[in-house]
Amino acid sequence: MSEVLRRRRTELGMSQADLATAAGVDKRQIRRYEAGEQQPVLSVAVAIANALKISVGELAGIPSHEVNLTGDWWASWQTSKDGEEVITLQETRFRQQGELISVETTTRGVSVEDGGYHWRGELRLWDNEILMGWYAADDDSIRSKGTMYFVLHPHGQYMSGRWVGLSYDGKIVTGWGAMARTAEDARNTITTLKEQDGAP
Repeated sequence: MSEVLRRRRTELGMSQADLATAAGVDKRQIRRYEAGEQQPVLSVAVAIANALKISVGELAGIPSHEVNLTGDWWASWQTSKDGEEVITLQETRFRQQGELISVETTTRGVSVEDGGYHWRGELRLWDNEILMGWYAADDDSIRSKGTMYFVLHPHGQYMSGRWVGLSYDGKIVTGWGAMARTAEDARNTITTLKEQDGAP
């Protein structure tokens, strides 16, 4: 546990004091845990694991075979406004805890006048291969919400799939979707989906 704690804290760029504050424990305790002098009680281990964005099992040294998708991503969507195709590109942030990933946009992608809005959602990772989840608009005046389905690239660099949901253009609307570590990969994935598979 001490090695996992120290390594993960370093990966996140946290000091012992940062971790202590995030987990609600004294900094001296973090120092003792990292030195292997003590083991935290379960409630403290849960707080530390949450602060480190890993599972309690991972903190205990049980290997996880899940790909880690935490970080900044780019999302590209094939959608429409007034019957005309619109391809959006938005920066998003993933926060993964085990198989659950919370997703939220950090940019709109297109202007509000052209249909751009902030959204948030959640994805569940299945067998390091499939992600399924939901999204909902985070802007008060926008009613858009729906589901997402993605197939993850084996190395976790991008995912491709589709969304289905309530949109400005109708109650059941669908389009291609892609998320990638770079804007270029997200754009290229949407282009490939459209070329290979045509309209959704």
